[in-house]
Amino acid sequence: MKNEVRHAKFVPALLLAVAFFFPQTGRTQTPDKAPSAASDEQVTQQANRLLKQMSVEEKVGQLTQYFKLGPNRAMEKQISAGQVGSLLFVTDPEEINRLQKLAVEGSRLHIPLIFGLDVIHGFKTIFPVPIAMAASWDPAMIEKVQGVAAAEARSAGIHWTFGPMVDIARDPRWGRMVEGAGEDPYLGSAVARAQVRGFQGDHLGAPNHIVACAKHYAGYGAAEGGRDYDSSDISDDQLYNVYLPPFHSAVEAGTGTLMSAYMDLNGVPATGNRWLLHDVLREQWKFKGFVVSDANAVKSLEVHGFAKDAADAAVRALTAGVNMEMAFGDSPYAKHLAQALQDGRVTSTQIDDAVRPIVETKIRLGLFEHPYVDVSAAKQNWQDPEHKTAARIAGERSAVLLRNQANLLPLKAESYQRIAVIGPLADSKPDVTGSWAFAHDVNESVSVLAGLRDTVPKVEFNYAPGVQIARKIPSPFANVFGPKPSIPWTSAEAEAAMAKAVQLAKDSDAAIMVLGEAQEMSGESASRSMLELPGREEELLEAVVGTGKPVVLVLLNGRPLNIKWAEQHVPAILDAWYPGAQGGKAVAYLLFGKAVPGGKLPFTWPRTSGQVPIFLAHTTTHEPQNQGKRYWDEESTPLFPFGFGLSYTHFEYSNLLVKNPAVKKGAPVKLSVDVENTGDLAAEEVVQLYIHQKYGTSSRPVRELKGFERVSLAPHERKTIEFTLTPRDLTYWSSATHSWVEDAAPFDVWAGGDSTATIHSNFAVSQ
Repeated sequence: MKNEVRHAKFVPALLLAVAFFFPQTGRTQTPDKAPSAASDEQVTQQANRLLKQMSVEEKVGQLTQYFKLGPNRAMEKQISAGQVGSLLFVTDPEEINRLQKLAVEGSRLHIPLIFGLDVIHGFKTIFPVPIAMAASWDPAMIEKVQGVAAAEARSAGIHWTFGPMVDIARDPRWGRMVEGAGEDPYLGSAVARAQVRGFQGDHLGAPNHIVACAKHYAGYGAAEGGRDYDSSDISDDQLYNVYLPPFHSAVEAGTGTLMSAYMDLNGVPATGNRWLLHDVLREQWKFKGFVVSDANAVKSLEVHGFAKDAADAAVRALTAGVNMEMAFGDSPYAKHLAQALQDGRVTSTQIDDAVRPIVETKIRLGLFEHPYVDVSAAKQNWQDPEHKTAARIAGERSAVLLRNQANLLPLKAESYQRIAVIGPLADSKPDVTGSWAFAHDVNESVSVLAGLRDTVPKVEFNYAPGVQIARKIPSPFANVFGPKPSIPWTSAEAEAAMAKAVQLAKDSDAAIMVLGEAQEMSGESASRSMLELPGREEELLEAVVGTGKPVVLVLLNGRPLNIKWAEQHVPAILDAWYPGAQGGKAVAYLLFGKAVPGGKLPFTWPRTSGQVPIFLAHTTTHEPQNQGKRYWDEESTPLFPFGFGLSYTHFEYSNLLVKNPAVKKGAPVKLSVDVENTGDLAAEEVVQLYIHQKYGTSSRPVRELKGFERVSLAPHERKTIEFTLTPRDLTYWSSATHSWVEDAAPFDVWAGGDSTATIHSNFAVSQ
């Protein structure tokens, strides 16, 4: 995969002059309606003309976004007064039209609302969770499915998603790892670009697309101890080289918005951090869109002990660079910015500069011309059968085969009459769907058990949950978004369920165990102190394996779990993640050979939580020969390396060729490698390229991912894969110089199927 940056071209909608003066009754935004084109200069001129007509209260209103979770007459009066810029969590298109009418036909200047929602991995059709999509190492697929998600959302009247989440996460105890792309900035940047392009299309305002929002800017994934909402303390080296690159890539791909993070970043809350929001984002990266705070993050500046009070919080956030406040309840912006302007704590120029990109975004989306949604067209869009097919294929391409002793997989249907399907997640629709699925009908999701029965009807699949699992501390979102918790079993019921599951395995020809974390155990406010299988799942697994029957372990999860025992004793392990609404079918297709696993791990899988954080791109230290012996009670090596994933066939690498092994600084390096499918089954392999700079201005990581490509190979087919290392790939931020550096230095380079690749070559960069 070439790592060239694709810049998004903005093609905005033409704002009709009458939009400012006359109600827009009866207009609809049809799914295939393309807004007329206007230049950036024209859009800015239109926005400036509108700004001149707006009162201070109307300007502050554009800077305010509210949650709309139920009837709220006071909020509706604000909308009609032109004092609300955006709403979120409204998903019904008829309700969206009703609220939009209040803004467009009720307010003085007829400025439309922009409706936002967390369209994280689907709207009506739910695809695999983001960490799963990252495990596909397939940017083209990611772009496609997020395009489907965007089309479904836009047809409902949603204009804006709070995604992609591009936080790098190297501590899997952090629950929100499930929403990102894992540990690596190169892979994370590629996934960020793909998601932005999928959501927005080839320009902001493209038909059937929505505005992307890269979040949480920045460093949220480095929360201390993996504890959600805790502070992050990140060195300049790590910030510039690891945590900021995916955000920069999202900006370069044209993301219309970013979301500021909750937490303290090196002692300064991200939502009040002018260096982060202005110096880096706008001065260094030339970002032209707008920044929205995370929920109540402006008000939280007072809680942090950073702002004196809510009024001070509003001033600090605005002057730092937060354009729009996402508020749950009272809004410091709405309450205090007008007075702050009167008191001279902010200027009219600062207010206008904050409002302008919000209005420009509404212009580019065509909302002044087409504020309403066609309800009948929305329902037609949601029923497209191709969307379900795309969801199943995405689930297949995201799964990672971790173990396959004696080629147990794929299972041959003719070899089994009865298969036991065991585990608390095996017949659960919410737990294949995953979190952040607000508009989806969970009844349409396909559980693993249902997928197996539908795909292989000749085999008798019998089910037993075996154990119950639950969080010790319930999710704060359970009452709002989650399924109702099950009634806990009594001790006698628990023992009987365990015994029934083990007996079912004994009475069957094989067992498929579906274990892992329930979807509410992974995500926001879902950090863990340990990575063990929840509850008595480990005990259940060991008991079923003890029956001597062939066992396949299917994991549903959003992070690595402690499966050290399983890696030694369970013959086949498939990580399916939370594979989406068609996840049960995807798992069945994979287990029975209708699809071949080709996913790769987007993180390093630790043996135990005591190894955390453990990741690929660490420095060599002064004792590299003892890298695997850092602990006396456990190996320091991972259970599975970054980029790892098996297939139902085998691949061999050869002929790693550096075409120009001696280059000057600023010149690209051209490489190629051959990969051959040596088996009798067509499959796909992710070819990965890694480098190591031997010395330089700063210490450099032992290996860094700098290229990848997912390729399809017929049986015994060989392909030559080409890579280009650009000067940007060889440049890094040095804490020694506090600047970007490309050193004249020798480099190692490896190519292969994971980060332990052994096929090796060299090149050198000179002055």
